[in-house]
Amino acid sequence: MNNTEHKSNPESEWFGETAVTPKEKTEKVLGVFHSVAKNYNIMNDVMSLGIHRMWKDRFVELINPKAGLSYLDVAGGTGDIAFRIHKRTDDAPDITVCDINTSMLSVGRDEALNKGIIDGIEWVTGNAESLPLPDNSKDVYTIAFGLRNVTHIDNALKEAHRILRPGGRFYCLEFSHLPDPAMQKIYDSYSYNIIPKMGDIVAKDADSYQYLVESIRKFPKQDELVRRIESAGFDKAGYKNLSCGIAAMHWGWKL
Repeated sequence: MNNTEHKSNPESEWFGETAVTPKEKTEKVLGVFHSVAKNYNIMNDVMSLGIHRMWKDRFVELINPKAGLSYLDVAGGTGDIAFRIHKRTDDAPDITVCDINTSMLSVGRDEALNKGIIDGIEWVTGNAESLPLPDNSKDVYTIAFGLRNVTHIDNALKEAHRILRPGGRFYCLEFSHLPDPAMQKIYDSYSYNIIPKMGDIVAKDADSYQYLVESIRKFPKQDELVRRIESAGFDKAGYKNLSCGIAAMHWGWKL
């Protein structure tokens, strides 16, 4: 890795709190999500006490989906965001779900059939860092609880800018950092001591959930992510905390 890549993508050398090469990180993250795919939705409910559903609802309210626009949901294999957008644009949905992990996409496709969704969502295998889509092809880009798992975050942000049309909007929902140190300490204690144990009980996979906890701590803080969104070419970047900063919504416009 050259020095420029190291400076612009510091997360590429960490798998949670373990030092790795970028190639190793990509392979290990793929392994995590192949492992957790079948239990991903139920573990989200268990870990967040169901609050992730409220966060996703708020996220889609911020996006304010309209029929006639073209949507791309990246790292959205299980379909949680796509289904919400589909519900609000069901007269003419145009949604592409792109995920690098085929196991997660399989869960999403099955859930779409369970919901009776046959049309309006295309399921595509692809890497957030090199999207299989042409320039200026989408109006709205979303990524929910996926950006922190991307090996090179800055590359993914530049890809988001590339595929959006002028006037297009970027939205990210991700676990983040609490501004109150005392509250962060309590949250850290819960995360490190409880979540891996829940993963062991519910999914028989404590290691994957240990990584998920650690990956949150390696993710950029809110203001830093705003700076990196702007560095990727977006204007009017900003964020809004959810649940005191446990999660945050970020956005930017391609003008």
